[in-house]
Amino acid sequence: MALLAAVSTACATEAPTPRWWCPLASPSAAASGDPVLADALAHLDAQPRPMAHVHTQGLLPHQGIHDASAEAERDWPLALRAAVGWRLDGRPELLRQVARYLDAWAGTYRPDFNPIDETNLDQLFQAYALTRDALPAATRTAMAGLLRRMAEGYRSRLRQKAGSTYINDVNNWQSHRIKLLATAAAALGDPALVADARRRLMTQVAANIRPDGSTVDFAQRDALHYVTYDLEPLVQAALALSPYGRDNLLEARSPTGSSIAAALDWLAPYAEGRLSHQEFVHTSEPFDVERRRAGLEGYGGRWNPRNGATLYAYAAVLMPKYRALAARLGGTPPVLHACAPGTAGKPEAGLPPTR
Repeated sequence: MALLAAVSTACATEAPTPRWWCPLASPSAAASGDPVLADALAHLDAQPRPMAHVHTQGLLPHQGIHDASAEAERDWPLALRAAVGWRLDGRPELLRQVARYLDAWAGTYRPDFNPIDETNLDQLFQAYALTRDALPAATRTAMAGLLRRMAEGYRSRLRQKAGSTYINDVNNWQSHRIKLLATAAAALGDPALVADARRRLMTQVAANIRPDGSTVDFAQRDALHYVTYDLEPLVQAALALSPYGRDNLLEARSPTGSSIAAALDWLAPYAEGRLSHQEFVHTSEPFDVERRRAGLEGYGGRWNPRNGATLYAYAAVLMPKYRALAARLGGTPPVLHACAPGTAGKPEAGLPPTR
């Protein structure tokens, strides 16, 4: 999992300027000991392994193309770490590594619009945004094409599912669709896509989160695992969209009175360790039982609060009250390393809302 990156200028081929929540650090000698930079440099000889399609959703390890897909998807965090490393250190070989990964995937991947399979593609979107101005023109064009296909495809599917009460149209599947639309829209800097993503986000808040802060996913799966898996993409979407409006989308209330902030507050006692929960005891999803029987970690027993670390790191960007909890849970998402010192969690100010 990764937080959304900041970028401040646009290339000539894609007109509105993309902006994100975090001002970027300039290359600095002080970055030489950064663990993300060290990891990026350690993988300079790694080569992309793109696939036209990836599929792990609903599969156990060793079933179908699960293993090949999982192996190929390791490219996405490698590309992001190379981009973060380049922002920190400025070495041209890191930028070339990013371009290699972006070229390989933009030229090979064909979206399936399965949001569970594709959710982590946001790491490629972030890698692109972090390096966009310095990328070769052909790489920018190819990635812009992939981003637009993803954004338009997910926007079309969200329109088709409007008003549906089918469970995968209101649970975490829908949250991941919205994240992919929002992050692609922000990477493109497209006002119409951004505005639509904002509307879709608030529609999902109304459909997925109850006024008391509990979620559809908790009722369906009886697992905090799926509460975090549902809320993380919603928070990521809010972060991507935050500079395009003056409101805090985490605190914004839907017509039902629900909000992402209320859901974070609902989960907080478990993340703080004051409450505990036995996972998946009453799940209505047979695949959860299948994974528990296969011995997959996290599909039984007590929920580990550390599984909320990434979620609260995201949330703390727009809700400072969660910074202490995020720090206690530990772990810094790689893209935070690209933020200028002291600016993590401080969105760019003064940007007009998207109309």
